Amino acid sequence: MKRWFADGAFRSILRNASYLGSSKLVGAVLGLVSLGCAGRGMTPALFGMLVIVHAYATGAGSLVKFQTWQFVVRYGTHPLQAGEAGTVRDTIRFAFGLDVTSGLIGMVAAMIALPLLGPRFGIGPEELTLALLYCTLVPTMTAATPTGVLRLLDRFDLIAMQQIVTPALRAIGALIAYHFELGFPGFVASWYIADLAGDLTVWGMAVEELRRRSMLSALRPGLFGTARRLPGSWDFVWTTNIAHSVYAAWGPISNVIVGAMLGPAAAGLFKIAGTIADSAGKPADLLARGFYPEIMRLDPATKRPWRLALRTGLIAAAIGALVLLVVFVGGKPVIGFVFGEKYLPAFGLLQIMTAALILEMGTFPLESLLYMVGRQRAALAAQLSSALIYCVALVVLSHLWGLTGAGIAFLFGTLATALCMLLPTVQSYRRRAVYARPVPPEEGAPA
Repeated sequence: MKRWFADGAFRSILRNASYLGSSKLVGAVLGLVSLGCAGRGMTPALFGMLVIVHAYATGAGSLVKFQTWQFVVRYGTHPLQAGEAGTVRDTIRFAFGLDVTSGLIGMVAAMIALPLLGPRFGIGPEELTLALLYCTLVPTMTAATPTGVLRLLDRFDLIAMQQIVTPALRAIGALIAYHFELGFPGFVASWYIADLAGDLTVWGMAVEELRRRSMLSALRPGLFGTARRLPGSWDFVWTTNIAHSVYAAWGPISNVIVGAMLGPAAAGLFKIAGTIADSAGKPADLLARGFYPEIMRLDPATKRPWRLALRTGLIAAAIGALVLLVVFVGGKPVIGFVFGEKYLPAFGLLQIMTAALILEMGTFPLESLLYMVGRQRAALAAQLSSALIYCVALVVLSHLWGLTGAGIAFLFGTLATALCMLLPTVQSYRRRAVYARPVPPEEGAPA
């Protein structure tokens, strides 16, 4: 362990994860406050409807969203180290252009499809207008360029600050809606305002960082012209877009499927269990956000990035085991206290879903390793395969065993993702010599 912490990249990952973790912990508590107020301030059916409306907009954004933050880090890291400001600007311009285009397309498509799909999800005429309004958040939901800029410039402290904005405003709005008995429209408005404010905050931070570095011209959207100066850019963004759209849509689409098959009340229970399980698994997500930029600075032909992945994965798995114990002991009291006794059936589902934590957290570095060696298509194939397995299992098992079956499907899908990612990663490690690339002199020094 002493040798582990002698590695500057390893220390950087932990440092950045600690920045994000501190704000995520606060955000998780505030998120429970907002969900608790919504659960107590509405019937289970209306609470489930709020979840479905939010999930529809989030799912639509996830389906069209390009992972432009990964593109900015992947294509901007080495030029930034080499002082190639023009290439860095082209990278950000291309990412920004993708965000603008995909966001507008996603918003229009979601609004057109909602009157047709809404009845299938339980969205009636009374909720349709608010659901359409919520779809206007899709353009800001899909924009990942500002996050990529902050990660590229190693401003994880700013990202940590921004992560508190949405849950804080959502909690404040939920408390107001609960106290004044504003009902379903009040809670929809509070979630909408909070999401919009959080998205605009990260844009403001990115703009300020670029202004300080005299790079505001990077915020002129560009597509085809800039892409020609960035070889392989289209292949990377399309592949990662599809892969991460599938991954990001797991939660929202799961809620929609459960709602369509078992009703809005079941969707609300599934959302509660999923929210707590997601909060419990945040340490892996935080480590991943710090891991990806660091891994891109290393030479994949050496053993160093692979050792770094193994060490980080082991630490994440150990944290997952601890979190698993905490959830099993304290999950039921938390649900009863925050949401009320009527939502206690979500605890059985939570127990099943939380069992996937150790596996999910321990294998999080696999995808980043595949991107490091340029095997984003293998990562895409893994995501598509596991998503298909999960969706089939969710439909079949939900039909057979209700919410218990949905939880088992979640566990099965996590296992499928791990196995599908592990196979190409092991193959890449064995052939790592072919991925050699020059490492800048300053890399490898302790952070």
